[in-house]
Amino acid sequence: MWASVLASGVRLRIIRLTRTQAMTNKELAERLDRDPATTLHHVRKLVDAGLLEPQSPRRGNRGAKEIPYRSKGLPWAWGPQNEGPIAEAMLAAFLSEAGELDMKDVHQVRFVLDLAPERREEYERRLEELFDEFDHDPVTPDTERTAVYIAVYPSL
Repeated sequence: MWASVLASGVRLRIIRLTRTQAMTNKELAERLDRDPATTLHHVRKLVDAGLLEPQSPRRGNRGAKEIPYRSKGLPWAWGPQNEGPIAEAMLAAFLSEAGELDMKDVHQVRFVLDLAPERREEYERRLEELFDEFDHDPVTPDTERTAVYIAVYPSL
């Protein structure tokens, strides 16, 4: 159901941006450097899929009614559901976000492991457990938003 909706790097970024704070279509368009009409198209797709939730309307700077949206979270799980177009969208979202950063702020490592199939399964399971543990931490005023991109793939 969510496959076609999540197969967009822009939509994945909208979900991430609205995870801890509600944002209006205008705010999202400005943050993503996109046309507001295009952003609204993506917002509506996410609302229709139940991944984004409209909040109470508010008045903008010029008195116009604005509707902020808040993410309801992502249905993430490792495995085949993140293949094909969704995997491509995840990479596109990462590259877009990383492209906006000063690379001195990106802590990265690249390495190759030699693992038997059962050890690779254990490695991936432990990464997923670590992700799940930290993903459920409460959001407080002193938390800092941190993005993580991990790709595990055969080294040719």
